[in-house]
Amino acid sequence: MPCHPSSAYPSGSPEHFAALSDELSAQGIDLVRVLWSDLHGVARGKEIHVSELSHGAGHGLSFCQAVMVTDLGGNPLDVPESSGSGWPDAHARIDPGTLAIPGHAPATAYLLADITATTHDHALLHLDPRRLLRNQTERLARRGLHAVAAPELEFYLLAPDAAAPHGWRQYSEHDTAGYVVGSSYDPDALLPLLIRECHALGLRVQSGNQEFSGGQFEINHVHGPALDAADRAFLFKYAVKEIAARRGLRATFMGKPFQEKSGSGHHVHLSLTDADGANLFADPAAEDGVSVLGKAFLAGVLEHAPALTALLNPTVNAYKRLAAADSLAPTTANWGYDNRTAYVRIPPDRGPGTRIEVRVGDGAGNTYLVIAALLAAGLDGIERDLVPPHSVTEEPCLGGAPLPSSLGGALSALEEDKVLGDAIGRRFTEVFVALKRQELARFERAVTDWEFHEYSRML
Repeated sequence: MPCHPSSAYPSGSPEHFAALSDELSAQGIDLVRVLWSDLHGVARGKEIHVSELSHGAGHGLSFCQAVMVTDLGGNPLDVPESSGSGWPDAHARIDPGTLAIPGHAPATAYLLADITATTHDHALLHLDPRRLLRNQTERLARRGLHAVAAPELEFYLLAPDAAAPHGWRQYSEHDTAGYVVGSSYDPDALLPLLIRECHALGLRVQSGNQEFSGGQFEINHVHGPALDAADRAFLFKYAVKEIAARRGLRATFMGKPFQEKSGSGHHVHLSLTDADGANLFADPAAEDGVSVLGKAFLAGVLEHAPALTALLNPTVNAYKRLAAADSLAPTTANWGYDNRTAYVRIPPDRGPGTRIEVRVGDGAGNTYLVIAALLAAGLDGIERDLVPPHSVTEEPCLGGAPLPSSLGGALSALEEDKVLGDAIGRRFTEVFVALKRQELARFERAVTDWEFHEYSRML
């Protein structure tokens, strides 16, 4: 993450937080926004005065634990983590190494937090997405493997419009087929603003451009250690939505906001290194330059692809993106060399740049959970010495197991995949599936615009 406060005191100690408070005050910062991810990837948090920062050295900031098991409609699950235990507290323990100072929020600093369940037991809550990813990086580290990740995130900027079907239209309505920049397609120069803000926050974005449809953008992130990459992606989503809101706009990462327009993906580049940073997916002696270990990791991802779908495509809406014929989103678990229609693409870079790119993810996916699940699947492939099937060269639909075509099917696949579920966390899997089934049940009871237009006149 971006800033690391200078301090002679042990990280996280009361003295460390006191020194950090003094440093921030000297910079004119009087508010700290403490943020953490819920299961959906939504940024939850509290805003505190800088003088109260020392509370981060104790059990952290208390909040109702039920927010971690609440759907996007504001309905908490009836489980022990919420009503079943009398609505208990959880605690946000500030990670001082995640300090970021945004230009769009004057006199304010951002800090990320880990979640603990009680004041007496600092074991991190089993529903904390950040902890779930750290679990996977620690499993890899015990084998001398270190995960490197780089997300690519697509999103739409929307402008209010009372005449639009949902009250919002594309910020720019000119479809371009992608890779355009400049005022003709971005009249308020929002893309340059976002890139500058991301650099000010230390989020290490690499590049950005307008995507296929008007108002749709993609910003690519520089690769880094998996947890750091996920932290940056989480804060990136939050910052993009904040910057848009300050201008009366809305930013959305949902996969398919408009029926006839391009969907938004969440591609993830992954590789493993040794302790010295050498890329373990690279093998100059191999015909294709990819190591046996890299192929085993790839095979593990494909092996668990049906179950991974629930985490990489975690909304009802996500499957409308996958079903679109021109979406470049895969519908089967396959792989190919530099093939953008495959589930896993191996980009042409070799040597230090050797990696896989998982292309099925939906823009609404929680990056912590996406990367955690992919690492768990890949590690299973390594531990079992799996070998991937033949690569696809033209039509991906000719090879690979079909992916679930609905959220319900994906949740069933996740429930049935005991290996992946146990690797990520059995209680997490149970709660995640229950939370998403609650969301799905609400959708199935809802009367959609399509139903009204299709049936009301003639029937």
